[in-house]
Amino acid sequence: MLKRSDINMTEGPLLKNVILYTLPIIFTGILQLLFNAADLVVVGRFRGSVCVAAVGSTGALINLIINMFIGLSVGAGVTVAQAKGADDGEGMHRAVHTAILTALISGVILTAIGIPLAEEFLEMMDTPYEVLPLSAKYMRIYFAGIISSMVYNYGAAILRALGDTRGPLMFLTIAGIVNVGLNLMFVLLFGMDVDGVAWATVISQTIAASLVLISLSRRDDRARFRIKDLRIYKDSLLNIMKIGLPAGFQSVMFNISNVIIQSSVNSFDSVAVSSGNSSAANIEGFVYVSMNAFHQTALNFAGQNIGAGKNWRVRKILLCCLGCVTAFGLTLGVTGYLLGRPLLSIYIVDSEEAIKYGLTRLSFICLPYFLCGLMDVTTGALRGMGSSFVPMVITVLGVCVLRIVWIYTVFSISEFHTLEILYSSYIITWVVSFIAQMTAFNVVYKKIQKNAGKGDNIAHGTGAEVAT
Repeated sequence: MLKRSDINMTEGPLLKNVILYTLPIIFTGILQLLFNAADLVVVGRFRGSVCVAAVGSTGALINLIINMFIGLSVGAGVTVAQAKGADDGEGMHRAVHTAILTALISGVILTAIGIPLAEEFLEMMDTPYEVLPLSAKYMRIYFAGIISSMVYNYGAAILRALGDTRGPLMFLTIAGIVNVGLNLMFVLLFGMDVDGVAWATVISQTIAASLVLISLSRRDDRARFRIKDLRIYKDSLLNIMKIGLPAGFQSVMFNISNVIIQSSVNSFDSVAVSSGNSSAANIEGFVYVSMNAFHQTALNFAGQNIGAGKNWRVRKILLCCLGCVTAFGLTLGVTGYLLGRPLLSIYIVDSEEAIKYGLTRLSFICLPYFLCGLMDVTTGALRGMGSSFVPMVITVLGVCVLRIVWIYTVFSISEFHTLEILYSSYIITWVVSFIAQMTAFNVVYKKIQKNAGKGDNIAHGTGAEVAT
């Protein structure tokens, strides 16, 4: 049974349902980014570019530490989606409660790691001396509230797998308004700096996590959350780990390469470079989350249709999502680049040099960002079909390893030690990985079709439904 807010992923016009499903995810992702953007804008305008660099320089490191556990939420979403598609109520019940308990345990582990080791991690990244104390303070507070972040991410993944993307959007809208208000209050009224915006983020994430759990507890199907039913179900955990661990490992490796790139940026030993890079990266984030929403759409649509035995729809889902992500990526990437100077001026008010470095990054990453979207959508479709190890290997080799090799070979040559050469590694790795992911998709799709049997799929495939 579908709730009124749930999108039907296994029936109906595909393009319409993809758009209706994806738009709330896009807005939700933008609101999540506004948490960090609000941090940067407030401290940048009222405490200067050093605070901007301090907050911005923690992003890649925080993602590196938490993404193995966030990857498990991908596994939770696919497990719930496939159970939903197969109308397996008991499977949904087990997956939901295993996932939420896993989120709580993950949060405890991350708190124990992040708080005591924040400064050591930042030093390993060659964080500039003048921003190190502020960056460490921000990280410690952020990890003090990481349990809420884990619960929200797992809970939101479950809701999306069930077809509900509007709920997480509404919850983050409320939390986002609170976050902006607390930022201004802590910094302007209480005279705080990065600690103020960090506490604002923690409180906001706690509100979002609470609302997600309330939403799950009010469902009228077997995905309903009850505290008394929290436990680890072995079969659900194994399914979650089968998809989630490769996804998490891929994210970790991806962020290791980003940490190395951040360290390469830090090698220029300039607050202007660091501030410009961090601000541009924040702008690009809005383009990325819009494209990444189609990754989540491909993942959950493919998952539910595989669970429902409608394997023939998966190729249509992939092609539809690839077309959408290209359109969104090109439109937003070009817009972000053309409006680069006024957008960067929102974050940076005291350094024209920093704005210049930010524009350099936008020209190499924001403009061709749709290539990253193509790669991510294909990865999502593969995971939705139950294949998580293959896209992990492709991404680790095609993005992470290739990017690291680029940095320690080409970029290390003195005449090529420039931001332009460093940023070129993004474009090269996106193209290589997308080609490999598409090849893998075709192989896995044909295998699934063969195993399912030609008769049923031919019968389904001759229907009147089209991708538009």
